[in-house]
Amino acid sequence: MAELFLMPAVAADTATAVLSAWQVAPGAPFAKDDALVSIETDKAEVDVAADRDGVLLATLYEAGAEIETGTPIAVLGAAGERPGDLGALLAELGVDAPAAAGRAVRRDVPEDPAADRPRTAPAPAAPAPAGPEHGGRVFSSPLARRLAREAGLDVTALTGTGPGGRIVRRDVEAAARDTAGAAPQAPAPLAPAPATAAPAPTATTPADTGAHTDIPHSRMRRAIATRLTESKQHTPHFYLRATCAVAELLALRERINAVSPVKVSVNDLLVKAVATAHTQVPEMNAVWRPEAVRRFDAVDVSVAVATDKGLVTPVLRGVENLSVSAIATRTRAFAERARAGALHPADLEGGSITVSNLGMYGVEEFAAIINPPQAAILAVGAARDEAVVRDGAVTVARVLGVVLSVDHRPVDGAVAARWLAAFTEAVENPVRLVV
Repeated sequence: MAELFLMPAVAADTATAVLSAWQVAPGAPFAKDDALVSIETDKAEVDVAADRDGVLLATLYEAGAEIETGTPIAVLGAAGERPGDLGALLAELGVDAPAAAGRAVRRDVPEDPAADRPRTAPAPAAPAPAGPEHGGRVFSSPLARRLAREAGLDVTALTGTGPGGRIVRRDVEAAARDTAGAAPQAPAPLAPAPATAAPAPTATTPADTGAHTDIPHSRMRRAIATRLTESKQHTPHFYLRATCAVAELLALRERINAVSPVKVSVNDLLVKAVATAHTQVPEMNAVWRPEAVRRFDAVDVSVAVATDKGLVTPVLRGVENLSVSAIATRTRAFAERARAGALHPADLEGGSITVSNLGMYGVEEFAAIINPPQAAILAVGAARDEAVVRDGAVTVARVLGVVLSVDHRPVDGAVAARWLAAFTEAVENPVRLVV
């Protein structure tokens, strides 16, 4: 029996999502747990799996559409069911033809926002010739219009390849690439100016000179830019720096890896040290809310993972109760899923602090931007040999620099200082991390 497949609410605070790609072709069968569609939110791209065997009778949106959650996006049937008349199926499922044209089956969307009167969709027929205009109107998806504005493109000048010539995301991205790769046209020669007249200088910007490529923003990149800009604008950051002696920590890691089936990294031990410090200074395990400072019972720590699409920060839950090897196992699983684009939005929600480590790139020290609504982020640099004074004598020690960025609204400077001292103590005396 046919049923509507609705755009899932993949995150609690997400009202819309972008349909990235259909993983099953219309008319094709699928099995339970097969990926039906890829959905892109502000935080991640998620594959939505089927909860039973069946067949994809029809898709109501094409890839690239930005759709409200709860909107019908496809018609599913039982295994072996054959596609029939789409209009009859929609009517049977309670979606009449006008509603299907205007909402469930996203057809032509006028560029003019005032032209939003409902229109009757034509009966399915051969696709209309591609072209941006139909009777003087330009039809495009909302996502395509937004991308065109951001790329500085005139949507009315684009050629659509969507249904009925509608302009969709791929058309805007292709136009942006063509514009970026096109050589500037030389101006037509002018009449010779008098010998005494100097040519007026032409204003140029660095972007106008030289070959370049404009890469359209992904939804995730835009979200990263928005959140971190807001963080710097609205979160009062202050910074504390510390240098930790890590010779014993490195020696402990070698002993653990000699007997453990799971290889433990320095970062895994530092994440455990963060949880230890949070346990000793619970005032740091908090976030700012408009109505109150929210303090958490469990210690959830985000770990920054770099991917091709941007930086993501999956959250390790209950780190205070995890062994170092368990932290290592879960962190690696998160990293693999992040780079494969398989993280769920729930994996990225929560936590009061993030650990961001650039030590593997040789960076000695950096200050990171807090990931709201968290209260802090710990930036970790590379371990290095450095001259230090011990007992009045200069000696060489293996040290590691960290910078703690803190939101001053829920956390005072003295609290952060006590936390950093507890973290440093845990790093320099690492036995407590494994007992």
